[in-house]
Amino acid sequence: MSDTTSYTPAEVAKILKISRFTVYEMIKRGDLAAYHIGRKVRVEAPDLEVYIQKSKKTALSRKGAAQPPLDDPGAEPDSFIICGQDIILDILTRHLERALPHIRCFRNYAGSIDGLLSLYRGTANVVTAHLWDSDTDTYNTPYVRRFLPGHRTVVYNLAYRNTGFYVAKGNPKNISHWHDLNRPDITLINRERGSGARVLLDEMLHVLAIDYRQINGYSREEMSHLAVASCVARGEADVGIGIEKAALQVSDIDFIFQKKERYDIDFIFQKKERYDLVLRREDADKPHFQALLTIIRSDVFRNEVAGMGGYDLSQTGQLMGNS
Repeated sequence: MSDTTSYTPAEVAKILKISRFTVYEMIKRGDLAAYHIGRKVRVEAPDLEVYIQKSKKTALSRKGAAQPPLDDPGAEPDSFIICGQDIILDILTRHLERALPHIRCFRNYAGSIDGLLSLYRGTANVVTAHLWDSDTDTYNTPYVRRFLPGHRTVVYNLAYRNTGFYVAKGNPKNISHWHDLNRPDITLINRERGSGARVLLDEMLHVLAIDYRQINGYSREEMSHLAVASCVARGEADVGIGIEKAALQVSDIDFIFQKKERYDIDFIFQKKERYDLVLRREDADKPHFQALLTIIRSDVFRNEVAGMGGYDLSQTGQLMGNS
């Protein structure tokens, strides 16, 4: 890459094969350096190259021969991999690194089903899930049994979150129910397959006997709650599905990185979802897993999360199920 080359967030997204809204999130977190030229955001080629090389090194460190297999019962890994996308996990990772300075913590921003498969394959230590099962009207446990056959697991609550519809400010198209999604004047922005929001949508369509082929925009996907909310805020879609927290964040993302008029959206509540941590039962008594459970049950962690708003922590740290 030339030292004089710079890229827009959309160009970075194409190079990394991710959503441009994910690029905005990376910039906001400080993972990717960027600067402003007037109202536009630019990423210099050397900074992008640094990010790419750092990502490669992280991937290699996960695969290195010196690292014991994650599913080795006797292994005491020097790295700790957590799957999930919620900002709560950024806080959890920071506390883990402080409590266990000898262990390197990594994040895998996978959706719920991909996370469970990572745990099954032994490529993650702890994963998060928010998967609603319409047959039992419960969260996560049925999917844990399905995607980790023969493996003993424990499930602890991390938080409850409000999930529902993102709509334009004032809800001009009067969207309030799942049946509204197949109206001809409504365009949806969807989440990727395997994410909790996508599973909720597909389960509701099944229960209500709604044909997904009648929904405008069903095949168009974004990779995070915030990306979906941003699409609705910009008028690129009439409705999206995600957690309330992202609706609170989207105006700040658009204002900071686009330097335009602040966008706002409304959130139409549909369901309170359970956001859980899943780990192997044989790992639960190991020191680094005990440290994790101690952290999420601590007042310091709970107060920090509560300060962000948008989460119900009434059952955080409680055992929700095992197999």
